[in-house]
Amino acid sequence: MSKNEIEVLRSDAVLPRGLPFPDGVRVGDLLILSGQIGVKPGTLELAPGGVEGETRQMFENLKRILAAHGGNLKDVVRVQVMLADMGEWQRFNAIYLEFFPDAAPARSAFGANGLALGARVEIEVFAVRR
Repeated sequence: MSKNEIEVLRSDAVLPRGLPFPDGVRVGDLLILSGQIGVKPGTLELAPGGVEGETRQMFENLKRILAAHGGNLKDVVRVQVMLADMGEWQRFNAIYLEFFPDAAPARSAFGANGLALGARVEIEVFAVRR
C-alpha cells in the first residue's frame, strides 16, 4: 500500500456481518474510525445504563476495533464527541477520563439531535498506528 492510498477497514469486532458500515479508513499510519455508539458487540442493541453504560460500551468497542487494525487507545490523537443531551456532559466525561486518565487526546464535543438507534453518545476517533 502506498503512503497516500486509502484502505477501507472492516472487521467483525463490533457490528453484525452484512451491514454497510466500515470500521473506518486507513491512510498511511492514520486510522480514521467511523462514528461509534455503545452497542453490544454482534448486535444493534444499545448497552443498558443510559449515557454511562453506552459510553463504557462504546470505549470497549473502540478498543476492539483498534486492536483489529493494529492499534490501541494510546494511539488515539483526536476525538469528536456527540451527545444527545449536553446536560449529560459531566456523566460522560467521568467515564471518558477512565479510558484517557493521563494524556487525553485533542477533542471537541457538541450536542446532536437524532443519534443512530436513539443513542445518548457517539464518538469519532483519529489514531496514529505506530
